[in-house]
Amino acid sequence: MTILTFVALGIGLVCLVAGAELLVRGAASIATRFGIAPVIIGLTVVAFGTSAPELAVSVSAGFAGDGEVAFGNVAGSNIANILLILGASAIVGGLVVSQRIIRLDIPILIVASVVTLLLSLDNEIGRIDGAILFAGVVAYTVWLIRAARNERADVLEEYDEAVVELEVDVVDKPLPIQVALLLVGLGVLVVGSQLLVGSATDIAEHLGVSDLVIGLTVVAIGTSLPELATSLLAALRGQRDIAVGNVVGSNLFNLLSVLGLTSIVSPDPIPVADSSLQVDFPVVLAATIVLVPIVWKGFRIERWEGFVLVAFYALYVAFLILDANDSGAVNVLGPAALVVAPLVFLGFSVAGVQGWRQHQRQRDHQPTG
Repeated sequence: MTILTFVALGIGLVCLVAGAELLVRGAASIATRFGIAPVIIGLTVVAFGTSAPELAVSVSAGFAGDGEVAFGNVAGSNIANILLILGASAIVGGLVVSQRIIRLDIPILIVASVVTLLLSLDNEIGRIDGAILFAGVVAYTVWLIRAARNERADVLEEYDEAVVELEVDVVDKPLPIQVALLLVGLGVLVVGSQLLVGSATDIAEHLGVSDLVIGLTVVAIGTSLPELATSLLAALRGQRDIAVGNVVGSNLFNLLSVLGLTSIVSPDPIPVADSSLQVDFPVVLAATIVLVPIVWKGFRIERWEGFVLVAFYALYVAFLILDANDSGAVNVLGPAALVVAPLVFLGFSVAGVQGWRQHQRQRDHQPTG
């Protein structure tokens, strides 16, 4: 391992962000040119686009035989998206959550997480498992398009805002330029994924850290940069509901599309380590479920809740590092987390119930017309 390894790692991360940006802009502008509704673009093209780095890295890792990196990338990205990205976005100024996300998308994400966990119990995700997951994302996308057509325009307006800025500077350009943006973005993504997987694997081998841990941390955070940029920018600009939808949609596509497609095209099944079944994927499921009581109260994620989410992400990363180094401290940190986490979830649940009751009382006392 040389300094060039770290240079390649940095270049790979930059390429992932730049490639995803070009891919999303090109695809959104082409879809708009052909009369596809902005909401459909936002809920499909943008969601796939922000998950494109995870897809590129996981597929590359699968072909290279680094299946643990592929699985760790998906699990780690989903954990980072909820605990780190949503937490940081909430800290910026609090987040607003649309009722649609609470009623439909979060429950679907929980079901997808449970199904993925069940398919992983045999310590691998093979082609049949991948086909089941990928069929799920196809069904979800078809349902999403049909449901969007029947939604009222004022309900969908919040999603339109998510893609306005993507369209403004590219929609009037000639079609060849729009196609070129899409193709260049895809190419940059592929190059970035190759650099990131290769350099991360070299660092892991040099430090004696498993590919799984590298996938859960460095690679996962790197491929989540588009979601981080999108969510933070949305929160800073007051489009706080978009930040939540971006994370929930990206996590859903990570499980169904990224993991599903990777296991279909990989020459060998994607291995799932016992540690992933005992720690990492339960954390994915717990982080997803905890969204329910958090957003149930007043349809918001407050700043203090953002700090709690980020603190739990720091705790999770610390556990991974200590466990990788065979530190005795992990014997204290692990049990402590098992005590603290349920207490925090209980606190969120109580606050959620109280907030929901208050919301119901306010709605009942509103004038009817």
